[in-house]
Amino acid sequence: MTQKIRAVIFDMDGVLADSEPLINKAAIAMFKEKGLVVQPEDFLPFVGAGEDRYIGGVAEKYHFELDLPQAKKRTYEIYLDLVPTQLKAFPGVHSLVRTCRQAGLRAAVASGTDRVKVKASLQKIGLAEESWDTVVSGEQVKQNKPAPEIFLSTAHQLGIAPEACVVLEDSVNGVRAAKAAGMRCVAVAHTFPASRLQEADVVRIKISDVHLSDLVPGLALEESKEEVKPNE
Repeated sequence: MTQKIRAVIFDMDGVLADSEPLINKAAIAMFKEKGLVVQPEDFLPFVGAGEDRYIGGVAEKYHFELDLPQAKKRTYEIYLDLVPTQLKAFPGVHSLVRTCRQAGLRAAVASGTDRVKVKASLQKIGLAEESWDTVVSGEQVKQNKPAPEIFLSTAHQLGIAPEACVVLEDSVNGVRAAKAAGMRCVAVAHTFPASRLQEADVVRIKISDVHLSDLVPGLALEESKEEVKPNE
């Protein structure tokens, strides 16, 4: 029998915060400063895998020599300049987090990106680090998504079995990581079309379409029973 869901693990970029366009813009600007013109779609295969792969993968595609730590640092500088005026939470994010809390679920963030970006982004959208049960970032794991390590580490920090966790993701790499961790996964098509996210257990177009019953299997049956009571 499947263990009941006790925790919700949220990816950050593309799930909580509409940050994918900003990091894309920042990385393109960084490459331009270094004399290489790249395209927005060049980054798609590396979305969700952390900035080492996000930036490094594109550099490899163009056979472009890059000091990766320095390039990542510069990309974050550009990104952090954009955050105050351009970063927003997706509509429905705050109410879904609140609903999860009201249902007695633990709530965590597992982001493949670095802490400096996670902290600034969560602060800006009004879901600061300290408001979560735990926050795990990319530099805390040896293998980033699509490897399952970041989600397994988050479950361990929560003290909850992986099969009792559900992950909210937006990327192909993130969905694969969640499933490899043995977790339920709900995907939102904020970054990729729904057709690319079919490995998830449930796919919704946007996070405001996600219901508690998508996250916790069996809850839909309980809700439907309650709904028919007035007509009995």
